[in-house]
Amino acid sequence: MKWHAVKALRVLKALLKLGWRIKRQRGSHRVLEKEGHPDFTFAFHDREEIGTRMLARIAKHTDLTQDSF
Repeated sequence: MKWHAVKALRVLKALLKLGWRIKRQRGSHRVLEKEGHPDFTFAFHDREEIGTRMLARIAKHTDLTQDSF
């Protein structure tokens, strides 16, 4: 699957739509939780661009797909 760079806020909104919720936040570090998954630390500023390799890593841990956007 070929990813394209996306702003962090857009990725966070997609994760929230998939059922993840913010467990706690301190600055730009957010710990997300979802039933049946280990907690996931999302440590990006909202306007930061997330590259293709990092998106693939996030997808591996969170079941994020390109269709989620």
